Amino acid sequence: MNLRDIHTPVLLERCVELLAPALQRDGAVLVDATLGMGGHSEAFLERFPGIRLIGLDRDQDALRIAWERLAPFGDRVTLVHTVYDGIADAVSSTGLHSADGILFDLGVSSLQLDEADRGFAYAQDAPLDMRMDQSIGTTAADVLATYSEGQLRRIFERYGEEKLSGRYARAIIEARGQAPILRSGRLVEILQAATPHAVKGAGHPAKRVFQALRIEVNSELSVLERAIPAALGILPVGGRIVVMSYQSLEDRLVKRELADASASTAPAGLPVELPEHAPRFRLLVKGAELASPEEIARNPRATPVRLRAAERIREAA
Repeated sequence: MNLRDIHTPVLLERCVELLAPALQRDGAVLVDATLGMGGHSEAFLERFPGIRLIGLDRDQDALRIAWERLAPFGDRVTLVHTVYDGIADAVSSTGLHSADGILFDLGVSSLQLDEADRGFAYAQDAPLDMRMDQSIGTTAADVLATYSEGQLRRIFERYGEEKLSGRYARAIIEARGQAPILRSGRLVEILQAATPHAVKGAGHPAKRVFQALRIEVNSELSVLERAIPAALGILPVGGRIVVMSYQSLEDRLVKRELADASASTAPAGLPVELPEHAPRFRLLVKGAELASPEEIARNPRATPVRLRAAERIREAA
């Protein structure tokens, strides 16, 4: 299996460009907080021969594949099985207390999408698992079997921004009364049957529901809400963070956290900004950057990406 053929890192050159100023010194530390199959990490290790990499992932299959890919870099690489809100503890477990560069490539990985039996992809019939770490936690099938109609409606609305959330929740409750919903193909059938004919041409009816279930199963937004402040907290002055999001809920959360970190905390009406009120970070890109049409043509999974980045410019008060 040639990982370079099956896995194309998204916005690789832009990530390198943005993080490079923080990684020039020997011994600089890069944290890849969403290691996946190690594509971004491999490129950074090749291009910056003096850096040390700490790679995090909750998916043990991903860690095994990444370790095989990154083994040639020897003791420059440390891999940690953890969810990325554990970034500070993961770094301190290596004897360090800061990281010069941090990369987040959020969402479901190529490995998880391409392995049909993980249940992430609505286009393939598979057991409804959706756990990024298959060693622990509740599966999507468990959610469908135990949540009330109101709970299902809430997660479809909140995490999928699904306008037909109530209709879909009712259909699932009715269907599970006849037989457990254990496979993705069965869930797709239920959703298709519950979709009004007038909106059947407006995208696949399962897309938002599957996204909502995945976010619920893996607590993705609550984890991210803890992870970004934790990551910012371990960056020294000159340290940089790059975050790539693939859906609007993630991107809005990242935008808010970086905006707060890069804003003055001076009270309104204060005639002079005191040093302790000055922004701790500066934004490195205007708004959210997108993949180019050329990259999307090469790698369609780059289509929804939204990239944001920031640099620490002063220590915390």
